[in-house]
Amino acid sequence: ERALSAGLSFEDFGPRLSFFFAAHNDVLEEVSKFRAARRLWARLMRERYHGSPAACRLRFHTQTGGSTLTAQQPLNNVVRTTLQALSAVLGGTQSLHTNAYDEALSLPSEESALLALRTQQIVAHESGVTNTVDPLAGSYFVEELTDELERRAVDYLNQIEELGGAAKAVDFMTEEIHKAAYRFQLEIEGGDRTVVGVNAFKEEGAGTGFDQPDYGTLEVAQKAGLRTMKSSRDAEALKGSLESVRLAARSGENLIPPMIEAAKRRATLGEISDVLRGEWGTYDQG
Repeated sequence: ERALSAGLSFEDFGPRLSFFFAAHNDVLEEVSKFRAARRLWARLMRERYHGSPAACRLRFHTQTGGSTLTAQQPLNNVVRTTLQALSAVLGGTQSLHTNAYDEALSLPSEESALLALRTQQIVAHESGVTNTVDPLAGSYFVEELTDELERRAVDYLNQIEELGGAAKAVDFMTEEIHKAAYRFQLEIEGGDRTVVGVNAFKEEGAGTGFDQPDYGTLEVAQKAGLRTMKSSRDAEALKGSLESVRLAARSGENLIPPMIEAAKRRATLGEISDVLRGEWGTYDQG
């Protein structure tokens, strides 16, 4: 809204906007969610902001639902991730991240990370679902659920607008997320929602079957590698790249190019974050 009031239009920046969605287990509901989001975005851009056809195209990345992964019977997470990835593709995502099956237990192993990648590749190259656009269009159930989700999303947008916009509605949105998570957990604990291996089809006394890493040894090796990396950097080039990040943060310019340059100069994430904290401070919810 501020950009529009400043004289910019969606012809200027609409095609560059993108969003990040999560995919959970209910395949048809998730497909309908993505379809509803695409349709709602197009309608809002066209009717409210008179956006170009390019601005009306919703661009979004999807990650499979980390909160759905279970420590119990972790290999079941391969199936969950596959279903979630499939729903994202059927819903029209432009890019996709698939979680590793052992992420509820530890950092992903090399094996599990590779299998997560292969999951995407099998969906993309063997399933056939990428051969057509919107393959579930016309399904009476998917169309009805898409309509319902769009209506409910509009209700939320209206409530947020009545509260004065997203910035002023943070508490409302946070509370809605908390309530939804609480309801979901109660359904699991009460047996109203089945989670295989957690509250149904359990294997009593079964372990995870995975060896836990020696985190102490990993920490020592990581610190040693970090010291070696820092000692081999060009200190002056690093200092200049971090100063460019600082100047961009101070002026409100696009931070991505100077941050990429700083990373090329071997700046760490912590060092870049320290620069931003130095300019902006930290957020205190209280």
